Amino acid sequence: MTTTAWGPLAPLIGTWESDDDGIDISFHSDQGKLGETRYRERTTYDAVGPVQLGTRTLYGLDYRTQAWRVGEDQPFHTEIGYWMWDHEQQLVVRCFLVPHATSLIAGGHVTPDASTLTLSSSLGSPTYGILSSQFFTAVAQTTRFDVTVTLRGDSYSYEQTTQVEYQEQPTVILHTDRNTLRRVHSTTA
Repeated sequence: MTTTAWGPLAPLIGTWESDDDGIDISFHSDQGKLGETRYRERTTYDAVGPVQLGTRTLYGLDYRTQAWRVGEDQPFHTEIGYWMWDHEQQLVVRCFLVPHATSLIAGGHVTPDASTLTLSSSLGSPTYGILSSQFFTAVAQTTRFDVTVTLRGDSYSYEQTTQVEYQEQPTVILHTDRNTLRRVHSTTA
């Protein structure tokens, strides 16, 4: 594993794709229950940095993700954001926005040569928090997000769980996504 200025994020630089092996377990409004959806995914990570933060220097990745249900041409999920590495604090931070106007910042401590990254976020946290628009919170509120990414050379896998509290049915849903992506294009920082 490389220990460049991008620390544990360096191996992600490039373009990654999955087959139709992704699994999305989420609430299906049209069925009124949890359901499972298979999907494929494409994510591009571009190097960003150095970014000066006072006396500290951060390096990161600008990323874009799209996911398509098996057999469909229009993505059902898109997100844009950043992964940032703070070598001094040995900290990885991921911040992103999804189209229903929910944004979050998740973070976790890792070593520069880590091959597993675990990040968390929770509603109300002043550092690793979640913010949603009024039209989304009228339906549901995201209250927690946890993700673990495991890097293995030219592939990586992730499992993430988003805790969502629905307003119409006072219940907590654990929306889980997991997938394995392979590198299809490599770039360097």
